[in-house]
Amino acid sequence: MPFEFVDAAHAGHAGSDPLQDELALLDLAAQGRQVAQLWEAPLSLVVPRTYLRHAALETARADFAQQGCPVFLRMSGGGLVPQGPGILNLSLAYAVGQPPGARSDAVYLHLCEVIGDALQALGVDTHWQAVAGSFCDGRFNLAWGPPEAARKIAGTAQYWRRAPAATQAPDGQRHLVLAHAVLLVSADPVQINSRANAFEAAIDSGRRYDAGKVVSVREALLAGDRAVDDDGVLMAQVSDALRRSVGQTPPPA
Repeated sequence: MPFEFVDAAHAGHAGSDPLQDELALLDLAAQGRQVAQLWEAPLSLVVPRTYLRHAALETARADFAQQGCPVFLRMSGGGLVPQGPGILNLSLAYAVGQPPGARSDAVYLHLCEVIGDALQALGVDTHWQAVAGSFCDGRFNLAWGPPEAARKIAGTAQYWRRAPAATQAPDGQRHLVLAHAVLLVSADPVQINSRANAFEAAIDSGRRYDAGKVVSVREALLAGDRAVDDDGVLMAQVSDALRRSVGQTPPPA
């Protein structure tokens, strides 16, 4: 069964929490649907709920919101993620017949395959690996460049919950998974890292990110001496490539 693309109701509206639409995707997955969503968020930061341990979090959130950069909390783990112009999000939600411990790697690899194939079609070769110094670093980043000098172009995350009783499998192992990727299309690495570092400093987390450890699709194309259209056209090209790749890449069972 191919993925079905659904529209994002709130993404792009200043001040609205773009993560609410992801919760709705899980509800659709509970109905037996495989759904996908491409969306952009307003200028903002997103942090996991583990950041609640920082005493200065709520004060920093209020200060950043006053400056036009709201900070949202998400359900999945990891670290801080910048959002805003030039950044494209892909969310996939579907049912899996095994628990997270058995299929989490397969979910990550599927997401990396979807994005990697889309970028390859545009002339950008990528692979998955950790990139120390990048924001929200993880084993299943999508990276560009040789492994020893790779730069993160997309980050991935996932969130699981058990399927409701009405649709649960006889063995009780049916789960719903939300797989999410953040792709830097034309965002300026210096600007997004500056914003991320300012927030980490405000909560005294001790974390600091290196703009040289991330790259946008635009930068990768230019490095390959490829012609690049304006930001709006490039975003549309990347979105189209992702739609095709999602349609051609079934999820893990």
